[in-house]
Amino acid sequence: MTPLDNVASLNPPPSFTSEAPLALPKIRPSSTKDTRPKVLSDLPYRRSNASLSSLFASTSTPPSSRPISPSGGSPPAGVLTSSVFSPGTRAGLSPLPIAEGRADEVRNLILRSFVPHIAIRASTDVEDIARGKGFEGGFQEILRPFGEHIQGKVTVRDGIGASRTWDDFGVRFVGLGDGLEDPRVADQRNGDLKPSTGNGVTSLNSLTLKPAALFKGGDIFAIEEVVEKHLSYAETLSNSYVDDYVNYKDPKKPRSNSASPFYTLYLRRLLSGLPLVPHETFSHPIACIIAISSRNPSPIEALRRLYSGTTQGEGPLPAWVNNEYLRYYVLVHDEDRDDIAKSTALFDQMKRHFGLDCHLLRLRTSQCVPTDDDSTRLPTCEWISAAEELAEIQKRERDDEVEDRGPYLLDSDSTSIRTFIREMVVQSIVPFMERCVSSWNDQVASRRRGVSGRLMSLSKRWTGFGSSSRGSSGQGPLGAATGANSNYDSIQGFYRPDTPEATMRKLADYAFMLRDWKLAQSTYELLRTDYNNDKAWKYHAAANEMAAISTLLNPQLMNSKMRSETIDRMLDNAAYSYITRCAAPYCALRCLALGIELLKVRGSSSADDAARWATRVLELRVVGPIGHALFTERVAACFGSKRGVGTGGWGARRRKSALWNVLAAEGWIKLERNLQAEKCLAEADSLHEQLPHGGGQLPFHAMNAFVQDLRHTLSPKNAPDGSTDGAGGSNDDASTLVEIEEESEKLDHRNHRKSLIGAGAAPFGSFDTAPLSPVRTRFEEPSFRDDSFE
Repeated sequence: MTPLDNVASLNPPPSFTSEAPLALPKIRPSSTKDTRPKVLSDLPYRRSNASLSSLFASTSTPPSSRPISPSGGSPPAGVLTSSVFSPGTRAGLSPLPIAEGRADEVRNLILRSFVPHIAIRASTDVEDIARGKGFEGGFQEILRPFGEHIQGKVTVRDGIGASRTWDDFGVRFVGLGDGLEDPRVADQRNGDLKPSTGNGVTSLNSLTLKPAALFKGGDIFAIEEVVEKHLSYAETLSNSYVDDYVNYKDPKKPRSNSASPFYTLYLRRLLSGLPLVPHETFSHPIACIIAISSRNPSPIEALRRLYSGTTQGEGPLPAWVNNEYLRYYVLVHDEDRDDIAKSTALFDQMKRHFGLDCHLLRLRTSQCVPTDDDSTRLPTCEWISAAEELAEIQKRERDDEVEDRGPYLLDSDSTSIRTFIREMVVQSIVPFMERCVSSWNDQVASRRRGVSGRLMSLSKRWTGFGSSSRGSSGQGPLGAATGANSNYDSIQGFYRPDTPEATMRKLADYAFMLRDWKLAQSTYELLRTDYNNDKAWKYHAAANEMAAISTLLNPQLMNSKMRSETIDRMLDNAAYSYITRCAAPYCALRCLALGIELLKVRGSSSADDAARWATRVLELRVVGPIGHALFTERVAACFGSKRGVGTGGWGARRRKSALWNVLAAEGWIKLERNLQAEKCLAEADSLHEQLPHGGGQLPFHAMNAFVQDLRHTLSPKNAPDGSTDGAGGSNDDASTLVEIEEESEKLDHRNHRKSLIGAGAAPFGSFDTAPLSPVRTRFEEPSFRDDSFE
């Protein structure tokens, strides 16, 4: 495997093995002692700083608790009570075999991550109106949070014409060209990005973030830094809140199979801000909003100028982005200054020139304040990139505002915006995508699925038959010839938008965003063969990734043989191509993370496959220390979701789940996150109590000693006389132990024991001569106690 430059600095903690035991200290590290501040104002993130506390509400409180409000009471009217990163669950999901617990929450998160992207190109007067209302981000900042969840139900038709209604449909509003530029000035490949924290977590605080490029995601370092800040905040306030998540380990309360809020945040940031890349079209604009206001002196000419700017002029899209997307024209009417009759006449003129894809948006230009009677706070964006969240956290840390001064809108403006977005999506965006899917499926994909298309594919693979003068020839990325009749440009590394391969990729992605997974899966299957023949390895890896995800999302039952022949092969091909051939660790991590969650949702034997792919993430070393601990927890969750059969629960993976919880606790201790480690150890103890031998004790003395060392590291107060010398304390404890131990007889847990009445008597010599209650001294213990395990 070739070394990866952009993950070279990631050194996750080594896994626990008996050959290389971990010599843990007997005391808590000096940095984790009782360092609670004497006053609340000494906290790095004060509870009184509501502007900053609202960013960490999702991970500092359990899902069932009430969100933290600035005043400590109930949130004010008009403010969203849902978490920033953990919104309430919504209906409208497809039927699928779901495991116990809240597993459908992660599946809903995956569905809402791949949605249509709509670009915004507004005139100067529209941007001035937005900034006058207090939105520094302009018109995009106003529309962006309202598009993440469309009000009401959205009806979508699939490839065969069947209609289906969804309650959680959404879109993303982006700038034209967002997702191209790296948000960080320093380049991690040149060695500018180095760990700067004591626990091995890479810090990005010293780097300069580009404000114009913060919307691009796909940065694993930034994701790790965001989760690290949430962990720091949660542990800092752990002593102030009784119902804090990391302290939620009461064994009397029912355990939940929902994911850790920190892992959910990690997964959400992994899927937010999809980069604009040639090998997939999820982040390519499906439509573009061209907006002017009633203040414009020459509105029709301004619309034409903005239209030409979407295809040429300053800031055009790359050559591999298709410019034939929908244009939607918006006239922003100023309710405070302009005449509605003139705006209506102008709007009718726009519909005559540009068609029915137009809307009249009526807004008040006066700035709204929280004290207004009909004011409501702007909803918080859930799907923001990790770099954007880091920039927002740093901004609020510098401002240190006492109150949360978020932007506010009037109720009339909010209603107008929601109506505008729903009308655009339902009447223009979704029908446009359905027409494209139907047209491309009939004109391109159907020919490829026919006999002539299969013969042409074979001719392209084995002979030069069917080659055209427009086909590009050359060498592939690894020096292999791509074929004389290939449409793949191996020099620049992409297909042109008008080629059949690029069109079919857009067809599959459009069908996936419309949630027609059957059509998407069949199209991805065709593309896998074409990309493999052309040696387009990144396209090939992306097609394998989405083919596996579409198959898992499709509501059909799969046995272990089908999974091994389809899902495992596609995930393995995608991960290998991403890592070895393309050096794309983010794509590999996203592929495996989605496969893990969708396999875990199916339950049964699929949970074992999910755990196996989670360990593959750890082996590939594509995550940092925080990600390593989170995915170790996820391995334990996958094994814990496996349910046994029969009264004895045969086939359950409680012992494996407990082991991986212990390994996760070891990882959190290395990162000095003791509260997370205590949570993992508590979960391991709960699983140990469910084992047949019971009592919470393992029959392995070395494993018991290792767990006790972890627990002793987390609890230095158990040392005698308050001494911090762990070694001395252990010797004193050893001298007070009872010298003789009794071994109790293990009862048979079987429901029906075989009767021995009538059986022949055994010879007298076959009986054991040992006493009925054997005893042994501590000095007669077997030699395996000194196997240098610890």
